[in-house]
Amino acid sequence: MTQSLDRPVTPPRPDLLDAPPDRPARRGWFGRYYTIPLAVAAAAYLLYQLPPYLTFDPANTHIPMQFPLHYAVLAGHVMTGAITLVTLCLQLWPWLRRNHPAVHRWSGRLYVFAGALPSAALALVMFPFSFPAGSVAVLMSGVMWAVTAVVGWVRARQGRYAEHRRWMLYSFAIVWGQTVWGLVIGLTLFRLPFAIDITYISESARWVGWVGNLVLVHWWLERTARRGQGPVVTGRRS
Repeated sequence: MTQSLDRPVTPPRPDLLDAPPDRPARRGWFGRYYTIPLAVAAAAYLLYQLPPYLTFDPANTHIPMQFPLHYAVLAGHVMTGAITLVTLCLQLWPWLRRNHPAVHRWSGRLYVFAGALPSAALALVMFPFSFPAGSVAVLMSGVMWAVTAVVGWVRARQGRYAEHRRWMLYSFAIVWGQTVWGLVIGLTLFRLPFAIDITYISESARWVGWVGNLVLVHWWLERTARRGQGPVVTGRRS
């Protein structure tokens, strides 16, 4: 596009070079309101998982305790995981992100430092004592969850917002797949009319959810990136 000779060209702001524009007018119903089913699913999961740990009574859990502080570590893991699910919904809420960026930033800090990092660390503490089936999946998802959350936060601090968005979506995909989808897969397999070995159920519940989520999110990011390709200036889209 040619520029008028009597109008100076305004250079783009450096802090917006990596920030993809919002296009609410082009979004369908799901694109505008996807946070509603997300929040409902998160609330249902927390209502199912949290009560046994709010009583601080190890007898209310169905997991056998393997060491003296097992219940305390498990309760801390679940409660910090609850913080991640709540802040995840806030982070993905487009209206909040556009109209209250300060709230978006603070909920992001809570997600990383009060949710993802302590919850992942506590999961790693329990790894040597966990049920062997699917334990490697929990170990890998915990490490990758923490890494993607920290990298996403660092990219935001650097003003590299497109990369921040990508890494945080990876982080969200991992935690949602490991918690919500993992629970759904496990309960579904347990309720089938024919018996399945507990080893296969545990492996499926702990692998399929977060790996499948991660693959889908990566596919969606690459697909939407190709769809929106335009002229490139100094290695970035204009």
